Amino acid sequence: MDPFPREHQGRSLINNLFYVIILSAALDLVGPSIPKAAVLLSSIIPGLATKLFVPYLIHLIPYPLRILLLAALSTCGMLVVALSPTGRSGIAAKVAGIVLANISSGGGEVNFLALTHFYGTTSLAAWGSGTGGAGLLGAGAYALATTTFGFSVQGTLLASAVIPVGMVLSFFCLLPLGPLKAARGGKKLPLEYESVPDDDDEGIPTEGTEEQSGLLDQPDAHHTSPTTTGPPTPLTTLRANLSRARTLLVPYMLPLFLVYLAEYTINQGVAPTLLFPLPSTPFPHYRAFYPTYAAIYQLGVFLSRSSLPLFRLRTSLYLPSVLQIVNLVALTAHAVYPFLPNVYFVFAIIFWEGLLGGLVYVSTYAAVREEVAEREREFSLGAVTVSDSAGIFVAGLLGAGMEGALCGWQVAHGRDWCRRL
Repeated sequence: MDPFPREHQGRSLINNLFYVIILSAALDLVGPSIPKAAVLLSSIIPGLATKLFVPYLIHLIPYPLRILLLAALSTCGMLVVALSPTGRSGIAAKVAGIVLANISSGGGEVNFLALTHFYGTTSLAAWGSGTGGAGLLGAGAYALATTTFGFSVQGTLLASAVIPVGMVLSFFCLLPLGPLKAARGGKKLPLEYESVPDDDDEGIPTEGTEEQSGLLDQPDAHHTSPTTTGPPTPLTTLRANLSRARTLLVPYMLPLFLVYLAEYTINQGVAPTLLFPLPSTPFPHYRAFYPTYAAIYQLGVFLSRSSLPLFRLRTSLYLPSVLQIVNLVALTAHAVYPFLPNVYFVFAIIFWEGLLGGLVYVSTYAAVREEVAEREREFSLGAVTVSDSAGIFVAGLLGAGMEGALCGWQVAHGRDWCRRL
């Protein structure tokens, strides 16, 4: 049992807040004439690139330096986004800031998620809940601040630049560093820091073993093939990890990729065109649709990512991925030929979309933790994180074309609401 689940939850919340805030602010950052998927792509490409390489290199950087680098990148990125000029002249600077913030987010996800290996399932549940909470808090706070309370976009983004301070304080002031120091030195951990194995982990060593140090602290803790003799070299370690990653592709990475592909195509490519006449909605202007959809989606994500202690999908991970694709098809069909009677039906589908996405996320990592061998589990948890980013990347490419095509179709058929955002 993890004695510090709230710290896992807090770190995951802080790590993911910028990503959510930036996506919620996509319309305000680039305006109605530029596809919102452009913001998604500038967010996800650096995160995807980071996740592709970080699992194989992160052990070279000491923990305290990692945290300081992640916090500095996040703060600098958000400051650049907030202080860049408005209009087209500032878009390049905004993209640069988004890139910095999301290098931090991608590296932080690999770092902190792999760390849950050393604790019980409580830490994984806390991580999932924290990422869902980041979505709900980030999207909800941005919608309230800019829509309900009327704060400026720049002021809201500037206020968020202080968030990474919480990551630094959590690590240096709240998280006990004894286990990290002991793992690096191969020392026996004090009793209060020992990770208690789950019921399915009986017989797994927890004190001063190579499993205890793992990917995050020692480069030679990755296991090579059984025929390897002597200390593994960086090249043999890399080959072993690449081979290990291939075994994760079909059971874990592909369903996670598909569900994120479908949901982010909805969020960035289809949602901006899911509009209704204002008198039939609770909104005073068309700009309010987009951040409201984002907040409702994040509510569904938060609830499902927080459900791991109570429920986990134990059948095929592909079923909710297929259901997510059905959501994409249904909402795209509505954008072309409206059949939903009012915006509240869209609210319900967006909420269901968030539930499915969050369920696949936490169920995938729970399955990795339960089904992958102990000696390979820490690396596997970090490596699988590339799946959702890859899905979001492809969704960004699709969404960039879909939003323009759907909006053009609507305008040609007498519905020009997407031009009034």
